[in-house]
This record gives sequence, C-alpha cells and structure tokens, in this order.
Amino acid sequence: MTMRWMVFRTNVFSPVASCVAAVSLVVSLSGAVHAQQAPGSQRMADATIERWPEGHFAPTGAPWHWNYELGTLLEGMDAVWYGSANGEYFRYVKKSVDQFVGADGSISTYDASENSLDNILLGRQLLLLYGVTQDKRYYKAATTLRQQLAQQPQNASGGFWHKKIYPNQMWLDGLYMAEPFYAEYAAEFQEPQDFAAITRQFVLIDQHTRDAKTGLLYHGWDETKQQPWANQETGDSPSLWARGMGWTMMALVDTLPWYPEHDPGRAELLAILERTAAAVVRYQDGKSGLWYQVLDKPGAKGNYFESSAACMFTYALAKGVRLGYLPRAYEQNAERGWRGIQAHFVQTAADGSVTLTGTVKVAGLGGADHRDGSYAYYTSTPVVSNDPKGVGAFLLAASEMEMSGATSGLGETVLLDAWYNSQTRANAAGQTELFHYKWDDFANSGFSLFGHIWRSYGVETKTLTTAPTSEKLRDAQFYIIASPDNPSKTPNPHYMTAEDADQIAQWVRDGGVLMMMENDPDNADIPHMDLLADKFGLHFDNVLVHHVIDDNFAMGRIDLTVEPAPFKRPHVLYMKDTCSLTLSQDAVPLLRYNGDLLMAMTKYGKGMVFAVTDPWLYNEYTDGRKLPADYDNFAAGNELVQWLIEQRALLPH
Repeated sequence: MTMRWMVFRTNVFSPVASCVAAVSLVVSLSGAVHAQQAPGSQRMADATIERWPEGHFAPTGAPWHWNYELGTLLEGMDAVWYGSANGEYFRYVKKSVDQFVGADGSISTYDASENSLDNILLGRQLLLLYGVTQDKRYYKAATTLRQQLAQQPQNASGGFWHKKIYPNQMWLDGLYMAEPFYAEYAAEFQEPQDFAAITRQFVLIDQHTRDAKTGLLYHGWDETKQQPWANQETGDSPSLWARGMGWTMMALVDTLPWYPEHDPGRAELLAILERTAAAVVRYQDGKSGLWYQVLDKPGAKGNYFESSAACMFTYALAKGVRLGYLPRAYEQNAERGWRGIQAHFVQTAADGSVTLTGTVKVAGLGGADHRDGSYAYYTSTPVVSNDPKGVGAFLLAASEMEMSGATSGLGETVLLDAWYNSQTRANAAGQTELFHYKWDDFANSGFSLFGHIWRSYGVETKTLTTAPTSEKLRDAQFYIIASPDNPSKTPNPHYMTAEDADQIAQWVRDGGVLMMMENDPDNADIPHMDLLADKFGLHFDNVLVHHVIDDNFAMGRIDLTVEPAPFKRPHVLYMKDTCSLTLSQDAVPLLRYNGDLLMAMTKYGKGMVFAVTDPWLYNEYTDGRKLPADYDNFAAGNELVQWLIEQRALLPH
C-alpha cells in the first residue's frame, strides 16, 4: 500500500470527514484538479471511465450485449453522480445505455424469451434516463422489461424462476436483478398492486433459504427438489455464499425506498432486512472487518476474503442505517467493513488510478457447467481485479460512506409542499403526475438532487399534497414551500390564505423550521405568500432581479468570496430571475448581492424561518449537466441543508 493511498484514506474516507469537503474536491475529467485529491468514489469512477469507455468491458472482438454486470456498474456510477453533481458521470451512464436503445425504444441484443431476471437490472438505468430526459424511448424500453416480469415463469408458490433454463429455481441474485426495478416502475407508473408480488419474492426467499442455525441464506432454492444440488428435504443449495447474501441485502435497501408508506409488505421487508443484517454481522471478521467467500466457514482451508460481498454488505448496512431501516449500531459494522476494503482490496497506481482486487468472477448453480454449489466449488471459482460487479459495488459503498453527516438528521422529516405548487403533467404512460420542485421529479424542473442532499444527512423526505394544518405538519421538523403557483403555472392556483398562514406560523412557533423559496413575479405568486412571510418580518418584493437572458450564465452568477451563513466556504452560485427581500422586526439578512437581499432568516417562538428569493436548487442548475464546472449550487445546497439541521439542533425543544 502506497503512502499516497494512506493519505487518501485518512483525509477523504474518514467517517468524520466533511461531506461538503468531499463535494468541494469534485474532479473534472479535463484534469483541472489532480486525481489524488478526489474522494474515493470519484477516483474509482474516473479510472473506470478510462478503463471501460461507454461501459464496454468485453474482451476485444467479443460480442457486446445487454447484461447485468453493466447494470451493477452503472448503479455505482449513478451513486457517484448523485454524490458529486459531476455531469460527466451521468453522461457515461447515458452513453453506456444508448448503445442498446433504439429510437423506437427497442433493446438490441435483449431476448425476452430467455426469461432471465439478469436482464431486468439495467432497466433501472432506463427509468433514470427517462426521468432525467423525459425521452419516451427509455420508457418504452423499460416497459418491455416490465412485460417480461408479467410473463416470468413462476414456481407453484409464485416465485420467479431465475431463468427459463433454471425451472422452479429461485436464486438470491434474482432479488437484486428484478425487485428494485419492479418497485421503482410500480411507484413511478402508479401500479401499487405490484408491491404484493414484489413482497412475495422476498418472503419466499426468506422462508425457504434461511438457515436456522446461522441465520444466513443459501444461494438457491428448488421448490421441486429435483436439481442435483438441491437438499432433498428443503430444496436448498448446500453453501452460504457471501455475494448471494450481498445481492439480497442490496435488493432490500434499494427496493424499500419505493414502497408506499402504509403498504403491508414494507414491514415484512424491514423485518427480513434486520434478520439478514444481524446474521451478516455475526460473520464479519473481527480483525479485518471483512467477510469470507463462504460465510459460515471462516478460516477453513481454501476460504478467502472476497471484495464484492464486502462492498455490498458495507453499502447495505450504511444505507440501511441512514434511511432508518436498521438500528444505528450497524453504522460501526459498515465503518469496519469500509476500513477493511481499503486495506485489503484497493490498490493505487502512481498516476492516482484505483484498482479493486479480490472479486470472484462468477458463481452459479447447475447448468452446463454442473455447478454443484459445494464448498469446493465456491472456493475454486476464479478471482479477478476490476470486475464490473465488484467495481459497481465499490462505487455504491464509497458513495454511501462519503456521506459523513449521514446520521446527523436521523429520525427527522422534511415535508415538501405540493399544494401551493401543484403543477401536473402527463407522464409517458399518459398518467397525471405532480412535477416541478418535487422530490421525485428527476428532470430539469425537479428537486430530486435537493432531496438526495436531505437524505444524505439521514432526513426522511415526504410530500404534502393538501393545505397545511398544525396536524399535518406535526410530525415534520422541516417544511419547504417553493415557488407557489400563479395563473401562468396552474389555471386555479391554491393561494396562501390567512388561515393557512396562522397554522404554519403556529407550527414554527412550536419549534418547526420553515424554508420559503420564492421566485420572480412572472413565475410565482408573491402577494399571497407574503401573508405568511410578513408574519416573520420577511417580505418578498414583487420585483424581478437577476434576470438572465437565454443561457448567458454570467448574468446569474453570484460570487461568494466570503463565508456568510449558511455557507462555511466561498461558492459560485447561480440564480436566474429572482425577486428580492425586505426585512422588518428581528429578521437577519444573510446574503446580499449587487444591492439585492437574496437570503434571510429569523427566529420565531421556538422555531425559525429561512427565506430565499429563488428555488435555485432545482436539478437544471444543480446536477452538473448544464452549468459550467466552476458553479457549485450542489455544494452550496449541501452546506445549506447541513446548516439548517445544525440550527434546528440549537433551537429550544
């Protein structure tokens, strides 16, 4: 291990390192910042882009096809993009997928007749690309995969066959290949009835593959008990394979976020996750923090520590804690795993590029290779470096572990208004959906990146689609109103009323933190919103400032050369077409630029109010795809959320 890597680990990967500092080290692929300075997720991502242009990792001359390994790799790239707002990572994802998707939404090299769950995983990238670009061809391609699930062969209990060539067999791998996509599709395209089928897949695996003695899961289950590898009493395969368990844990933490809050299956999945996590940490090596290839035989002859499983467990444990699915104690297990991954599996070249070693290339059951699932089989499979499954899992783990404030807001909720801003559009399925400054709007107009920032601090994001009342606000600690509608946005806007303002003010007085994000007069209602703002000595002026013509970004540039609260370091912000603020009472100015007051705050009872004259953290100017690289709305937004969480902690409770 080189000294450079030791410095990299200590300064960037430390659990106490600042997430904001990590964001500030974003690497431009043009080489403007040395690779050695970047967080580990970005260093690995940069090395991957150079190693596998457009996601192509097949040997020279070999056919290239739609495959689950690319799906795993790109899931990791998604995480790095969302953690850095570096648009190069999104462009890599798009190019890697676009080589397969035709103008009509067809998927080249995909064969639906194979009924392979492995082919479903890349569908998550189709849903992301549709969400960001609103290009219907990605929706059409995703729908093709959804149709496969509708026709997927099932065993007698309703469990998906892993592939047509593996009749009646459920493998742990299949949960990750299919269920997160299935759940996201169901959530995005309003098919809540599908969650029962998704729950069934997890429950069947839990009921039939869990070993009573260890709590671990066997790799596969044949309900008919006909396979040569199947136990004649249980139908289970004979070994407890680490990566199989890794697939399962990642499937759980990636599927749960899409579940409706009150769906009965959500509680079942949470219980399965906790049982699985408890078993996994029992087999974490006490010295290294890692896990063996065959989990229940630590130190046995031929057994070894395996990198992809370690990355998967680390990712799932850390994400499970951050999202409130797992007890906070598991955070320590994730940190131990992360230290072990760096010490045992990561190599850094002189040029700063990163290699991941120690990944088992492939393991399966039955088929032409007569894979018997024995201990000898799993410990004799080839082990390689820079395997795309391992790299994808590493990118996920690294992105998760770089969220240094991941539990600072744990247990708290930020509620986003969808009443005063209730714009709708038709999605590709012809359904009506809310959009514009919404957590689940991934397009330019959305707040999906802003929501990610909140969740990176452990804060749960929710949406309020009705007029606020003290009762409806009661369980939220933060409430955001962004760009309230005027008739140019919605024919019949829901204007702020005096009664609404009284309800919200009482909630603030009782200890809530209100964030008001106005806009310019042409694009938002200002006079009615001032019914609320004026209660706090914050008045939004019905004027247009910071007007930007076309993409003349310099017109909206705000250079912060000092560190005014809520910011702890200089930034280059971008705000386009805003109003301004006038203060009274005890309101405190925070950011003034070119004579216009743009940000302010005030204490009110036990709570506080933060006001800004633009909803400037929407995706178009936050996700790194449009603005020049020196603009850093994302990094500034990260500091803003951190500051709001810190301010709430200082309020009287």
